[in-house]
Amino acid sequence: MGENANEVPQEEEEDQIVNPFQVTVKKGEKIDYDKLIDKFGCQRLDPSFVERVERVTSRPPHVFLRRGVFFAHRDFNEILDAYERGENFYLYTGRGPSSEALHLGHLVPFMFTKYLQDAFKVPLVIQLTDDEKCMWKNLSVEESQRLARENAKDIIACGFDVTRTFIFSDFDYVGGAFYKNMVKVAKCVTFNKVVGIFGFTPEDHIGKISFPPVQAVPSFPSSFPHLFSGKDDLRCLIPCAIDQDPYFRMTRDVAPRIGYQKPALIESSFFPALQGETGKMSASDPNSAIYVTDSAKDIKKKVNNHAFSGGQDSIEKHRELGANLEVDIPFKYLTFFLDDDDEVEHIRKEYGSGRMLTGEVKQKLIQVLTELVERHRKARAAVTEEVFDPQMFQDEYQAVIAQSIL
Repeated sequence: MGENANEVPQEEEEDQIVNPFQVTVKKGEKIDYDKLIDKFGCQRLDPSFVERVERVTSRPPHVFLRRGVFFAHRDFNEILDAYERGENFYLYTGRGPSSEALHLGHLVPFMFTKYLQDAFKVPLVIQLTDDEKCMWKNLSVEESQRLARENAKDIIACGFDVTRTFIFSDFDYVGGAFYKNMVKVAKCVTFNKVVGIFGFTPEDHIGKISFPPVQAVPSFPSSFPHLFSGKDDLRCLIPCAIDQDPYFRMTRDVAPRIGYQKPALIESSFFPALQGETGKMSASDPNSAIYVTDSAKDIKKKVNNHAFSGGQDSIEKHRELGANLEVDIPFKYLTFFLDDDDEVEHIRKEYGSGRMLTGEVKQKLIQVLTELVERHRKARAAVTEEVFDPQMFQDEYQAVIAQSIL
């Protein structure tokens, strides 16, 4: 099967638009992930993969795997095949810095990437696309760079293995071998094709149209000669949300034509907004999201006042009918962040039957999120300028990674 690189993913009846720049559905509807899989041409991550990851890594699968948060893939089976043959791979993920602090939806791919790095003991590159956000969000270069540094501290606080992790900003790093690969990719992608993949219009400035190669080339180890010298055949696995798929359909289409391996992907669903599953959290609406900077009081207020409930209008009706777990956001959030499978199943049965009330579920969620955010806040406070600077851009730190990375 081809990569469907010329297709426009949002054209089918326009009932849902999913691309790197926009995620929307018709009012009252949810994202249809089965339709996305069909349209994008990726594969569903079935339970056999979860069992295989557990067997290969000899450790329990992450909650995001067990509960289907990461639900689709491209060539993940080939990554596992290679790993079982004793071949290494590296991870690549990123962040477009457009807000002062990360919200929980932003943390999901980084939490999962940390698990993958720990489980497989592999190197990781993290791209901060400050150039992209400068062009899409009308931010100044200086503000984009500042936000990238602030976001990087939150990323470092996730606890990555610093001897196997390279974090870079596009504004600081693009050049040399990285830029050579960008040019190779750019020569293979016509204007018509990039319009078809991303939906660009004649009103979009040329910066947007020329950006996709920047996000494509961290998929190729030769873009990082200081890390992967002589390892041009090293496979790359990209954990990301499924809205990023168009970038890597393009990349996978181009890769063989310029002599590189196709990157593999493992893709997640969206972390829903507090108001309901109509897309993903929005950094522009503070009440739609829980931020890593929120206080315990903020979290309690947001959950109690804004988290959409699937409970019934009255206690009597709730006891009779139970909660609609398909639309209940407090329960949905617990499936992301409450690790205890038995406790989640208990809440599912009790709340779904009406024996447990919405207030009890919200109280549990407030406890779980408050503990998570507090742990993150403490870890971020430990990311001082002295700790932070060597993890980005300094030659001597890159040398340390290069010596221990493979």
